Amino acid sequence: MSNDDQYGGGGHGEVGGTGQTRTRLPDSPTDSYGTPRRAPRASRGLITVVGVVVLLIAAIAFANRSGDTPDAPTSDKAPNASSTSPTGTSPVTTKTAGIPKGFAHDEQGAQSAAANYAVVLGSDAMFKKDSRHALVDGIYTPSAAAAMKGPQDDAYSAAFLARLGLDANGVAPQGSTFVTRTVPIGTRVESFSPTGAKVAVWYTGLIGMSGEKSTDPVRTTWKTWVFELSWAGEDWKVVDDTQQDGPAPVPGDVPVATSDDMSKAIKEFGGFTYAR
Repeated sequence: MSNDDQYGGGGHGEVGGTGQTRTRLPDSPTDSYGTPRRAPRASRGLITVVGVVVLLIAAIAFANRSGDTPDAPTSDKAPNASSTSPTGTSPVTTKTAGIPKGFAHDEQGAQSAAANYAVVLGSDAMFKKDSRHALVDGIYTPSAAAAMKGPQDDAYSAAFLARLGLDANGVAPQGSTFVTRTVPIGTRVESFSPTGAKVAVWYTGLIGMSGEKSTDPVRTTWKTWVFELSWAGEDWKVVDDTQQDGPAPVPGDVPVATSDDMSKAIKEFGGFTYAR
């Protein structure tokens, strides 16, 4: 190469005798003599930071979870009875002449009283004079009981009982079972105060004679029974009551039971004490 600048300078184009070889290294990304030099990647540092943060979050979550109570495994077993126990005021545990007593002095107690009174007043004891008077005295206030015994005796006349297949004393023929039962569906408080309440009881009822010779088969009814209650003598007592039909659902497609099955069911399946 040229001896002037040792790199072939001077513009002469001579090849000198020094034997030196010019080598060019790529100094910038635009150098045409080699692959551009790669600048350091800033994204690698960011990825590292993000990874550390994710690991820290995972470690904290694992530490917190280690103190939790593990979820109970699922089971096909039925739940314990306590898991479906009714809430609210406990049902009464005492009765007098078959009448529940000792209801709570609040709205729930009034609803429980109305439901249980509907059951008792819908029983076959109402079709016999002595037991009917005992029920009326135990459920109604003294003044209300005294006022209604006479009209009730007239309503439960021998002619009325005969239409139901009963004798004058309210007794069913031998081999037959007289069915009358009230089954509350729900209650509604229409008014309430510490001294009185008005409660509606929606119920379905069974009434009729079960027997091979019966001309009055057992049938269902749907009614709403409204009780006006008074707090008297440390319990709820009935002052007045009225009934109206419905609401009634559409009858289902269940086959009608035989008279024998119906008689057995009435004897074998007892009633309930209702609580709210």
